[in-house]
Amino acid sequence: MRTIAIINRKGGCGKTAAAVSLAGALGESGRRALLIDLDPQGSASSWIGPGPTDGRELFEAFLGTQSLADLAQPSRASGVDVVPASSWLVTAERTLQVDLALGAIRALERLPAAWDFVLIDCPPTLGYLASAALCGCHEVVLPLQPHGLDASGIEPVLEEMARIRRQLNPGLVLTGIVVGRVSRTNHARDVMAWLRETYGRDVFEPTIRDSIRVPESATAGLPITAYAPDAKVAVDVRAVADELVNRDPDPQPADAAEADGQAGWRGLVGRLVGSRS
Repeated sequence: MRTIAIINRKGGCGKTAAAVSLAGALGESGRRALLIDLDPQGSASSWIGPGPTDGRELFEAFLGTQSLADLAQPSRASGVDVVPASSWLVTAERTLQVDLALGAIRALERLPAAWDFVLIDCPPTLGYLASAALCGCHEVVLPLQPHGLDASGIEPVLEEMARIRRQLNPGLVLTGIVVGRVSRTNHARDVMAWLRETYGRDVFEPTIRDSIRVPESATAGLPITAYAPDAKVAVDVRAVADELVNRDPDPQPADAAEADGQAGWRGLVGRLVGSRS
């Protein structure tokens, strides 16, 4: 069972769309996926699940008095179960703080091998909830759009991963960077070129094009692969999911990941500024 935190510090980067779309594509392919919504906004829960709750159950899962498996509910996506977000996540982040990390580790370790993939939709911050997901998972997928500001979210995530490797989770690896909402603009091409030059094989080869079908699928309460199965964007999502299945990322030293991020962001700013001069 692979446990994957889907995370980016920046909001509006397509994080929830990536989590829901990948879960849907994995389920469609015959694999069992569990989508855990750790974002208090509950967007993933509303997209394909029953919506966020006001119950304490998810909070208590971090305390060890409730099982995550017992909270899993069937979603509207074939092969996908969902643990809905709860308003008590805010309380958990405020009161448990650093204890959230150990709680997440224990909660995920106790999950039965009923699913092939466990995907965690993290909050768009690097607070205690997101750090807890990084402590409990073995892999990280970092989604973003090919915009300069979105790329600024890579460095902080790599730095947080490096810190957590040193302190609590030495096996944490970056499975890869997934780029979505790709358009045909020069800016998008520049950012994509920089991403591949800077991060190499860490960037997934297939990308997900920009399409109105994705927000339509959210309104319909279905993943894009079920809402518009023949659309080009659905084909893109399946290609990314296939690469996710086949990827076997190697751990890299924490200091190396941190250094790559620091150098990379400065390089992108210089490139984008230079292209306008």
